[in-house]
Amino acid sequence: MVKNPQLEIACFNLESALIAQQNGADRVELCDEITLGGITPKLEIILKAKEQLTIDLFIMIRPRGGNFVYSVDEFQKMKEDIQTIKKLNVDGFVFGILNLDNTINIEQNKELVQLANPIPCSFHRAFDAVLNPLQALEEIIDCEFQTILTSGNAPDVSQGIHQLELLVQKANNRIVIMPGGGLRSSNGKAIQQKAKAIYFHSSAITDNSEVANPKEIQKLKAILYA
Repeated sequence: MVKNPQLEIACFNLESALIAQQNGADRVELCDEITLGGITPKLEIILKAKEQLTIDLFIMIRPRGGNFVYSVDEFQKMKEDIQTIKKLNVDGFVFGILNLDNTINIEQNKELVQLANPIPCSFHRAFDAVLNPLQALEEIIDCEFQTILTSGNAPDVSQGIHQLELLVQKANNRIVIMPGGGLRSSNGKAIQQKAKAIYFHSSAITDNSEVANPKEIQKLKAILYA
């Protein structure tokens, strides 16, 4: 387990990924379509990111916005995307599949994790839609994900701060709990001190643009690494 704080920046374009690297982020989560909450980025953007980034590059695997219950065709597309992108030697994948009742779809998640192996996988904020987070935590661990991105089953990390603390305790170093969802320099220290997490996730977007703010990344780094 990593012991020093790590900062992942959610990037919805190549420009943000380069800004993240230039300003000290440890990892990029690359996606497309900020208005949809992030979907699988185009292959050409992934290729450019691989060429220009030296920090870790994780790729979102999500065929559409909306809920996290996928049709047979959508699940097939997710499998195909992992197989294609895996050949590019990316550093990780980010996805999450639920059942209609908002429980973890163990079978489908396991299949994707095994398909991605040995590349590590993060379970994204689909986790925040589950009704029994502690049961979901155990199931995600069983699926062999290495990270859960979560706002603490709340609209944002500030509202979910107590749940984040509980999840980190229950995870007990078996999986990384990565606070994300409204994480900014204004609340980062409080989240870090309360939740005692190591990995942190932010888009670092502070205005109406879709591009990460370099100064916000620097502020996050200074706060989290202090």
